[in-house]
Amino acid sequence: MEHLFRSLMFVPAHNERLLNSASRSNADVLLLDIEDSVPGIDKQSARDNIIRYITDGIFKGRAVYPRINDRESGELLRDVYQLTIPGITGFMYPKSVKGDDIYFIGKLLETVEYEKGYPIGTFKLIPLIETTGAVMNIKDICMACSRVVAVAFGCEDYVTNLQGKHDLVGDSIFTARSLIALSARACGIQPIDTVHIKVHDLDDLERNLVISKKLGFEGMLVLNPKELELVHRYFSPTNEEVEWAAEMITLSNEAIHAGKGVAVKDNKFIGPPMVKMANNILQKNELVRNADKNIKK
Repeated sequence: MEHLFRSLMFVPAHNERLLNSASRSNADVLLLDIEDSVPGIDKQSARDNIIRYITDGIFKGRAVYPRINDRESGELLRDVYQLTIPGITGFMYPKSVKGDDIYFIGKLLETVEYEKGYPIGTFKLIPLIETTGAVMNIKDICMACSRVVAVAFGCEDYVTNLQGKHDLVGDSIFTARSLIALSARACGIQPIDTVHIKVHDLDDLERNLVISKKLGFEGMLVLNPKELELVHRYFSPTNEEVEWAAEMITLSNEAIHAGKGVAVKDNKFIGPPMVKMANNILQKNELVRNADKNIKK
């Protein structure tokens, strides 16, 4: 993992006030939107804003993934050609229905990279899963292109496509959330949970974060900076988890050096899965510490 995926915050790129606010936020990933939240008449100004803010160094050191328009929009080529510039980490691709969609955008990026002289694979991809078909094709989407580093769930379009109904406890999206997290992890991809629509209800956000963490999500899509503190708290290792991980690594190393092969803690074997989990926790904790240092600067 090159950077954290605890929070991925949408920012309408035609709105300079929100772009300025985003530049001061501590969101892990900035999703500079030129798709649904941007009217057709403002899409070029959104692209121009992104280029200007990146060129001026306003987002320097940040992970920036513009949400581009889909292949049926008539805007995709302009999005990709204009925004493949230094300072852009990759792109969120909306309305990903099957693996072919991601293969297509991957090849388009490859062509542009070749023409502009970038190393092939420079720009990464985050497919957005918004339909029932996409949920059923999630594994193909994750495996369609080596650029895919994460996959995110968009619940609003999904429920509409399902012809289901939102409910207070999230029963209508539970299966989709589970399948997305499960398939992404199986493919070595970071799963990102859906936005929390009721942005002012932080109690409900916390309830959803508990579920999200249990399901195995790495982070969450965010609509409002006020959500970031809770989101980061739930998707960052706790002090207890870090202490446990450090102890697991120490005991495992001591057992190996003593020729025991496996360590025992509280009458439980410390096997390879526990060691791997401990390493993951410590790696993520290091990323969190580095992110906190950068913010304090």
